[in-house]
Amino acid sequence: MTPISPPADIRPLTSLRFFAALWVIVFAFWENLAAPLTPFLVAKGYLGVELFFVLSGFILSHVYLETAGEGGFSYRGFLWARIARVYPLHLATLLGVMALGVAATVAGLGIDGNVLAWSALPANLAMVHAWGLAPVAGFNHPSWSISAEWFAYLSFPAFAFVAWRLRCWPVATAAAAGGLLVGLYLVFEGLAGFPLTQATIRWGALRIVPCFALGVALYLVYRRAPLPRAGLVATAAAATMLGAAAIGLWDGIIVLFAGLLILALASLPNERAGWLASRPAVYLGEISYSVYMVCVPWKLLAVNLAARLTDAPDKQLHILVWAPVVLGTVAVAAVSYHLVEKPARKALRGWADRPKPARPATKAGAQVA
Repeated sequence: MTPISPPADIRPLTSLRFFAALWVIVFAFWENLAAPLTPFLVAKGYLGVELFFVLSGFILSHVYLETAGEGGFSYRGFLWARIARVYPLHLATLLGVMALGVAATVAGLGIDGNVLAWSALPANLAMVHAWGLAPVAGFNHPSWSISAEWFAYLSFPAFAFVAWRLRCWPVATAAAAGGLLVGLYLVFEGLAGFPLTQATIRWGALRIVPCFALGVALYLVYRRAPLPRAGLVATAAAATMLGAAAIGLWDGIIVLFAGLLILALASLPNERAGWLASRPAVYLGEISYSVYMVCVPWKLLAVNLAARLTDAPDKQLHILVWAPVVLGTVAVAAVSYHLVEKPARKALRGWADRPKPARPATKAGAQVA
């Protein structure tokens, strides 16, 4: 099999990250909207995390799979790059929630009792709080998914080992990954009594496995040959995914169509991707990690403040107040991206790339020379 030569940056997938984050954000803030009901499309917003997980498997394979398969993979360098990508903002938002929680307590504002769950701090700092190692969900709760990602990063060589050996059977591998996802979802819900797609700190590390595997397998399909008529397939996949969510279909169906959407968008050349490849859309995708991570600290601050200023009972905000609060998440995310996420990532990667000082020659070495 001759691999295709993919573009360095698959812009439609970068843009898709923002919409996955936005789905989660609307879901998280909806409880503070004075609305009579919650549409299924909003109630399924937690599946934006599944979109991220499938994307993660696909993109990491896009960047690293061939190197890993051909023996040139540096596990240490890979993990350092992943730490540089996720840890600085994780730590910053954890400390931010901690500071806001303390300030809110002193000011007499109402916050969830688990926000300052000190017993969960060590697991949060080590990014293992989605491995069943945190007693409660504390601090910046959405970061459980970063802990799950960390589990997938540590396991990536195993995913790559299997995928590289199955690369000649991409469609069968993708079908098997889809079957694994469906089977695991059914078995887990039967045993646990709730869907795996709603697991966080107890089973978050397991939650990412079928999605990440699906993303890796879909990359094998893309690597063999991009989908024909990718734009049409992407439109159909997006419509079906959102339609299935809107009528409350089973999560597994929605996730499978999300995977098809990712494959179709990856198959769409940047020059034919339209607004999905535009600078504004790509920029929103670039700050999507910040959008996701600042959700809780911004919500703690903005919802409490807006409720006080407007005398909103039970923090139920009018739509004209609620909408600017939600959109404010994007503005705050842009600030955190430029002040924390991007410079910290650049600094950590630059530190790792510094040339090591040459060792002084030994006497024996000098004599040989």
